[in-house]
Amino acid sequence: DFEASFIRLIDKVTNGSRIEINQTGTSLYYQPGLLYGGSLEHDCSPSRSIGYYLESLLCLAPFMKHPLKIVLRGVTNDQVDPSVDVLKATALPLLKKFGIDGEGLEIKISRRGMRPKGGGEILFACPVRKVLQPVQFTDPGKIKRIRGTSYSVRVSPQMTNRMVESARSILNKFLPDIYVYTDYMKGISSGKSPGFGMCLTAETINGTILSAELASNPQGQGAAVLPEELGQNCAKLLLEEVYR
Repeated sequence: DFEASFIRLIDKVTNGSRIEINQTGTSLYYQPGLLYGGSLEHDCSPSRSIGYYLESLLCLAPFMKHPLKIVLRGVTNDQVDPSVDVLKATALPLLKKFGIDGEGLEIKISRRGMRPKGGGEILFACPVRKVLQPVQFTDPGKIKRIRGTSYSVRVSPQMTNRMVESARSILNKFLPDIYVYTDYMKGISSGKSPGFGMCLTAETINGTILSAELASNPQGQGAAVLPEELGQNCAKLLLEEVYR
């Protein structure tokens, strides 16, 4: 169902695409149309995160006929796909290097949705560019600071602070400039399922961004995760990225 949802999304952002799927769903004929863009909305399948859909939109959006402004609904953070937080922290600065910037470029999380029920909502907007700037980007540079977001929905707000403290206990040995935002959404902004997680990014002096993230197990699946454990593991994942 998530692949069918993805095909419907591609059909929405293009004009004149031809899509034919056989009855058993084993073969797909796709004739691409014109990349059209415009203001759109799409409900993503909750079996994959919004990041799965957003990754391909990030590649296509700069080349649309009209600037793309799309609202995607579904799961914002899960354990499979890159979350919306990570794409916002890593993909947008990369697009800016190619000369795609300005007020029109943004990813905004209006509601968080965790698996299995989702209920999240994001806005992705991207301006159109006729030409991309060539980029020479070979020296990653030294790490200068670490930023991150610790979020929780439909659980105790203390969870976010507990994750931050445990992550800092590891990262402080590495460098002092660390700031992790806590994001606790309540009411209608908190989606339909409880959960928590963390996204960390390390930035270098040359503007390279390395990221790591972890999310708690979906409600009713797997063992319960302690926020302290999740924070520590996320910090270790980030240090692993830096090490590589």
